Amino acid sequence: MRERTPMDSPVRILAVTGHAVARFRLDDPEPQLLLNGSQPRCIAIDPRDPERVYVGTMDNGLWFSTDRGASWREAGPSIDEHRVLSVAVSRSAEHAGVSVVYAGTEPSNLYRSEDGGLSWQLLPALRELPSASRWSFPPRPWTHHVRTIALHPADPESLAVGIELGGVMRSRDGGKTWIDHNPQAHSDAHQLLTHPLAPERLYEAAGQGIARSDDRGDTWKRLGVGLDRHYAWAQAIDGADPDLWYVAVSRSPAAAHGDGDGQARLLRSRGNGWEAVDGWGDSAELRRMPYALVTLPDQPGRLLVGLRGGTLLITEDAGETWSQLSVRLPDVIDLVATSP
Repeated sequence: MRERTPMDSPVRILAVTGHAVARFRLDDPEPQLLLNGSQPRCIAIDPRDPERVYVGTMDNGLWFSTDRGASWREAGPSIDEHRVLSVAVSRSAEHAGVSVVYAGTEPSNLYRSEDGGLSWQLLPALRELPSASRWSFPPRPWTHHVRTIALHPADPESLAVGIELGGVMRSRDGGKTWIDHNPQAHSDAHQLLTHPLAPERLYEAAGQGIARSDDRGDTWKRLGVGLDRHYAWAQAIDGADPDLWYVAVSRSPAAAHGDGDGQARLLRSRGNGWEAVDGWGDSAELRRMPYALVTLPDQPGRLLVGLRGGTLLITEDAGETWSQLSVRLPDVIDLVATSP
């Protein structure tokens, strides 16, 4: 593996480090740190307007920027919880030219904004599901959170959320009513994704493994047969090919979230099973858990991987070969990429 040399790459990256948001280009080794000390945990970019960015934090609420992070303001006061652990911006729902945004919190509540984060509406029916009394996050058993939000790319009323730990909950009416967890899916949902070229699909990376639905969650297939580890954390889908799917897995939560060997693999599927594609080296630094994955916009086959500890790796050929970025970050928790 080689260190990546500077190249003409207009793609901009925003990386959540746990203490700040780092902003940089692939050809720029000096990241700019934003929202220092805010304890960020999740990030989303508006697909209609890449100037607009949303960041959820561990104890400091939700923040948004309308200039790619040059300046920030706190989201409207109607989010009651200070821990915002998931955020998603709709491709298909908008009001007055502004994309609809959803934010998930701890304890588990879901909020919707139709004015770019200035005001928020609580969607209380999520907490009225029969399974809600059993939701529990194991390290803090007295609470739980909305860990992930997946929005249908074409239907503005269809969405799914993953409760850590509780399952995958679905709505067909913008969050007014909900369908409870389907036991065919995994209950420890870490990340849910959708894809505009396969709009009915839901992809799930979970604590118990990997699953996929081809009908918005009505039925699921568990896809971990033959794998020697099943703790799935991060995932990404190639922008041009909904069958080209990457998932990071580990042997255990302790290994995945620890400071040492992540006991991890980065897996790739082309719709016909899984193969490991983490051939980037075996040093202690490079065996940390692949903690955040992002495909690059309009660049098929390119994937950026952020490891625990801050190492960034990139492939141009869907994982066959890798380069290490010269950017150095203290950690990587989440990643987004946008064209200029």
